[in-house]
Amino acid sequence: MNKKTLVLSLCVAFSSTLLAQTRTGGISMEMLRQIENAQSSNPANKALANAIASNKIDDLAKNCKNLGQIDTYFNVETPKQSIHDQQSSGRCWMFSGLNVLRANFAKAHDDSLKVEYSQSYLFFYDQLEKANLMLQGVVDCAGKPIDDTRVQFFFRHPISDGGTFCGVADLADKYGLVPMSVMPETFSSDNTSQMQKMISSKLREFGLELRQMVSEGKKANVINRRKTEMLGTIYHMLTLTIGEPVKEFTYVFRDKNGKPIGEARKYTPKEFYEETVSGPITGTFIMLMNDPRRPYHKTYEVELDRHTYDGQNWKYLNLPMEEIAKIAIASLKDGRKMYSSYDVGKQLDRKRGYLDVDNYDYGSLFGTTFGMNKAERIMTFDSGSTHAMTLTAVDLDAEGKPLKWKVENSWGPTYGQNGCLIMTNRWFNEYMFRLVVNKKYVSKEILREFDQKPTMVVPEDPLFMGDSM
Repeated sequence: MNKKTLVLSLCVAFSSTLLAQTRTGGISMEMLRQIENAQSSNPANKALANAIASNKIDDLAKNCKNLGQIDTYFNVETPKQSIHDQQSSGRCWMFSGLNVLRANFAKAHDDSLKVEYSQSYLFFYDQLEKANLMLQGVVDCAGKPIDDTRVQFFFRHPISDGGTFCGVADLADKYGLVPMSVMPETFSSDNTSQMQKMISSKLREFGLELRQMVSEGKKANVINRRKTEMLGTIYHMLTLTIGEPVKEFTYVFRDKNGKPIGEARKYTPKEFYEETVSGPITGTFIMLMNDPRRPYHKTYEVELDRHTYDGQNWKYLNLPMEEIAKIAIASLKDGRKMYSSYDVGKQLDRKRGYLDVDNYDYGSLFGTTFGMNKAERIMTFDSGSTHAMTLTAVDLDAEGKPLKWKVENSWGPTYGQNGCLIMTNRWFNEYMFRLVVNKKYVSKEILREFDQKPTMVVPEDPLFMGDSM
């Protein structure tokens, strides 16, 4: 290459680089100067920057005016029960759901008997069923290209430990329940990340094989036989990590002081479920949602958002917060706890176990505002249901309106308020999303609305990813 050609090439390269840097929509040098000139020259900013660089943002944004003593009195409260710990897993939905079932059992026996259900037992079948849901979904969508939205839905998240109360209902109805004492937690049930990485990798491999079998025109019975073999591998992986599911056990019920009641007897999981739950859960409850993006008093169903392939999709009735609160209050007044879910990370004072919209003043710290409303936060993925907890108490004013609420959490008995969290009604309205309540606490009109033909919504929606913190 001669000197003239080299210079010309360098000029072209430089021009191309300059063009790329100034393409419409990019940050030009002039725009950068405007951004830099807009920065405040206030000397206090340097001190603020030093403080933020050296400290936790929440510590600096904490609103000192909101640090007074927390009012822990509730004039409507259900009986207390032991607090469990989900450890490093996303099984909050299961802990909350089983909290409700064991509270119902205690209430049915005037709080003279208690039962503690095994989370690991139900979790075993949850993982096996989700593996089958993924593999069968891949088969059902095998005619679509690999980059199709629905195909990617199965391959992106082959299995998870998140979920909703519908999963508790489907799994318990199908497989029964066992006491915590006969199938305790394992390291992997408490710490699900590595186990799920390995199972997810295997499911993706199996999924590709099933797609290939469909494309080769293999018969349905041949594909199903191979899928069953694949699930045998997943079952084996689960037995190594969570343990072999209990098939039969001996158990004696105990009172609230731990004293045995009656004689010990043998149970299967289904027999124990029937004795302690007294009939199918499915059909006894409705799920209510507050989603201000969509019309209220309409029913919606989340496509493919279920735990078992043959189970129920997540179906809910969308209601204003005021109506949800009234239904929740009716249940609590009758001594019934409820499954509920929230965006628990927003404005959470972890040390005090307290949730209020004024706990932290991030706007003043950063010299800006955070002004999105609930609908805008949802639609932009800024907020959504992340964590399920058991709604257990409400404090009402003289007119019967809620002032604050209390939930049983699943982060251990030493977290927050003796294992519970207290939330103001203002926070409740902004960051509470769904409630599962027995049908007897809702009006006939609400039940009719719930039974209307649902509008199908996609599982990729920011509000429908399941509770998993």
